[in-house]
Amino acid sequence: MSALIAEDEIVHEVDFVWLEDIGRLDYVRQSLDRLPTRRGRPAYHRDGRMVGYALLGPEAKPSRSSGTFRRRVFWLLPHDRDTAPAGLYASGAPAEAVDPRTLAPGSKGRKTERSEGGPRPARLYK
Repeated sequence: MSALIAEDEIVHEVDFVWLEDIGRLDYVRQSLDRLPTRRGRPAYHRDGRMVGYALLGPEAKPSRSSGTFRRRVFWLLPHDRDTAPAGLYASGAPAEAVDPRTLAPGSKGRKTERSEGGPRPARLYK
């Protein structure tokens, strides 16, 4: 959950790879996954779809016990607002969701009025 992600856990992020246009998404879910590499597209084993992932710099060290790296993965489930606008998250958002426009490498992002189901800015309707 994003509330459980501490910024000291993501300090080695250098970039994100977005697999979709995040300008169309009110929110994305984020989690820290244990992955075998610093870079490259991770395997995805959840329902729904992966929207993006973080890349780590060369200073990121693997876990001593598992040899894996903790990297952020951004994803959505089939019942999220982008595919079910009148569904469970017509208003509000999941605990691990953040507005993707507030994300930057090394910064965990935050919820906004838009991610919580509030009105979209008029310029986005053009």
